[in-house]
Amino acid sequence: MQIAERTVVSFHYTLTNDAGDVLDSSDGREPLAYLHGAGNIVPGLEREMSGHVAGDKFIVDVAAADGYGDYIEELVQTVPRESFQGVDDLAVGMQFQAQTGQGPIAVIITEIDEDEVTVDGNHPLAGETLHFAVEIIEVREASAEEVTHGHVHGAGGHHH
Repeated sequence: MQIAERTVVSFHYTLTNDAGDVLDSSDGREPLAYLHGAGNIVPGLEREMSGHVAGDKFIVDVAAADGYGDYIEELVQTVPRESFQGVDDLAVGMQFQAQTGQGPIAVIITEIDEDEVTVDGNHPLAGETLHFAVEIIEVREASAEEVTHGHVHGAGGHHH
């Protein structure tokens, strides 16, 4: 069966950056399962998965715009340290939820000065080209419930 809308795909992957550093991998774990066409994985990878079958192995390079988006400088802001009341030990790399006019976004502390803290609302992989080595393990028809819920149920997917 080919990967198409309303199929459940299980696959192994290794994700690297331009320097060849491994950023994530399913190596040593269960394959990742997703519902094709439901936006469960980055758009560029999902598009390239279409038409493949179990057993296929291939490389996909996903441009930033089709991955986690372009890096947006405006999402980097310096805020007063007192904005973090109740948090005694701030550290670079800490994640917080920030309230914006467009709703909540996740931010990461990137710099801490005496009176100010710099936070970045970009995804950590924003602006990066993503390099995936993929092996398709299984392709099956999605159940009606999976299609309705928009995600995989059972092994490798969501459990209710």
